[in-house]
Amino acid sequence: MKYDLHLHTTASDGRLTPAQMVALVLERGLEVISVTDHDSVSGVGEALAAAGSGGRITVVPGVEINTDLATGELHVLGYFIDYLDEDLLAALARIRESRVGRAQKMLEKLRDLGIPLEWQRVLDLARGESICRPHIAQAMLEKGYVSEEREAFERYIGRDGPAYIGREKVGPVDAVGIVKKAGGIPVLAHPADIINVDNIIVELKAAGLAGLEAYYGQYDSKTVKRVVKLAARHGLLTTGGTDYHHFCDDREVPPGSVDIPESSIQQLFAAAGKTFRPA
Repeated sequence: MKYDLHLHTTASDGRLTPAQMVALVLERGLEVISVTDHDSVSGVGEALAAAGSGGRITVVPGVEINTDLATGELHVLGYFIDYLDEDLLAALARIRESRVGRAQKMLEKLRDLGIPLEWQRVLDLARGESICRPHIAQAMLEKGYVSEEREAFERYIGRDGPAYIGREKVGPVDAVGIVKKAGGIPVLAHPADIINVDNIIVELKAAGLAGLEAYYGQYDSKTVKRVVKLAARHGLLTTGGTDYHHFCDDREVPPGSVDIPESSIQQLFAAAGKTFRPA
């Protein structure tokens, strides 16, 4: 498998630095990747620098913007963005600021539940710009409040958990607009479980949505086929990736382990006005 367009680093909730991620995917023989951190592009420059100009690997500048619906979260991926665009940086900064307040409130709720955590430790674990729930889960695991990070979500900080706090609302249409304004290609991330997905796609396509993430690390072949048909029905391109964070748990699949057709990569490059030349 040569491609992976959904990777997270320490710029958000991943455990590898962008340079370490590039080293890993080079070791695994990948040709095209995208660093798509949550609400942050601070890892893109480092990944591009680590990849260098030798042609061994192409790094597509990317981002994953988290948004909310009444029925749950919806994530929008952006590819080939201008990661130095000032408007993009300002928009992402506003979203990240809401993450800080949210995380602090979650710690307050956890404290009320008899689970005190140190704010500074959460910041230390975050390392990058985006403070995410996995950082809180890490801190809980370190203190022995849970036996694994997954338990923190299932019992406390998941959407229905007693310590869950919602984010400042950013709408999916807004996220598509942010990506488009930065010159990027907006793609709906892991869409298979979104309620009323056809209606949402119609709305987002009118705003500029270009594709669906059909080849996803947690999808079986039946689900992949369903999303591919969904994309075809709406005239959208398809992308894919593992959503790799280096969590090293039993549910995570390694970079490059999703079989993404070369035609999907070619379509994405063409949508960005670029030519894809396989190694």
